[in-house]
Amino acid sequence: MLKIGIIGTGGIADAHIRGYLEFPDECEIVALADIQPGKAASKAEAFGLSGAATYDDPAELIAAGGVDLISIATPPSSHAELSIAALDAGINVLVEKPMAPSLEECDAMLAAQKRSGKVLSVVAQNRFRDDMATLKEAVESGMIGSVSHIRIDSAWWRGLPYYDLWWRGTWESEGGGCTLNHAIHHIDLTLWLMGKPSQAVAMIANTQHDNAEVEDLSVAILKYGRGLAQLTSSVVHHGEEQEIVIQGEHARISQPWRVTAEVSQPNGFPREGGNPALVEELNALASAHIPLAHQGHAGQIGDVMAAVRAGHAPTADGIDGRNAIEVVTAIYKAGIEHEVVDLPLRADDPYYRAGGLLQRAPHFYEKRESVKELAGDIIVGATTSTVSD
Repeated sequence: MLKIGIIGTGGIADAHIRGYLEFPDECEIVALADIQPGKAASKAEAFGLSGAATYDDPAELIAAGGVDLISIATPPSSHAELSIAALDAGINVLVEKPMAPSLEECDAMLAAQKRSGKVLSVVAQNRFRDDMATLKEAVESGMIGSVSHIRIDSAWWRGLPYYDLWWRGTWESEGGGCTLNHAIHHIDLTLWLMGKPSQAVAMIANTQHDNAEVEDLSVAILKYGRGLAQLTSSVVHHGEEQEIVIQGEHARISQPWRVTAEVSQPNGFPREGGNPALVEELNALASAHIPLAHQGHAGQIGDVMAAVRAGHAPTADGIDGRNAIEVVTAIYKAGIEHEVVDLPLRADDPYYRAGGLLQRAPHFYEKRESVKELAGDIIVGATTSTVSD
């Protein structure tokens, strides 16, 4: 029975708690911590965790020991410090996305993982979804051929009060805007599906949130071999219609699932009716997908606990988390410096270092409000195609 601690008891902590509660025979939540006095105790009470110890200082939870695995669900600027402290204390870590605001911090977390020998996993819960798993199976089948173009719409909508929360809306505490904290899901999925790109170009803007320093919209192009990936990161898209469309040599597949396959006439124009045999074959592959036992955060939590017990790497490890931050960093550098950015980024690149982005990032607007709590539910998406936040 693994003993679980949770640091950070805001809205996203609920997904972690519910995930652990899906495995009552494998784990027990024994401790919660938050820097706001009484908040951890309130969360424990809300979920009926009467036996869990609660702390108003995360360092006290780590120092107290007695936990095998800690979920870190705090603002991004604290991820590195807390993860390193937990790993150095001999505790396995599941840290929320994004891994950290800088590659320097990511590498410090990876170094702590290596010297501790413990598991470090970065939340990438959308890998643990049947529709995404089906898309990956189709890509890996080879049936679509080489990839020409990928269109990734990480489309979200957030109103002005969203950035009134104390840690949101500044480069220092949030680490960035929608590219880092929303599109990180789709960036991870793109890396999972396609591997690492070789170049990035981008533009970033703040179009509708005059109470935030950070961007609320970015458009990037990533180079993959002979192909291109087009990524829109947004919190200004009404309807939150999200999609991943992969155009291959032989067919187009997408999430939500749809298949189209063209074939050529002698003159190069598409033949009417396309390639129905290939469409049928790809649809059969999708239908044969075996549903996952647990999805989302619960799926990843199950995977991490299995890794802890077996002593192997989790499906989404620290390297995966770092790779996503590297793409985000390249997009920011490309957008700010107006240049084509080659990947991987070097350790002597100013954008690699903690504080490097902070020194160079534009303040589209100055943050006007800073409140400790926001009323209302966290809505993770409006449609079945949405990637959960």
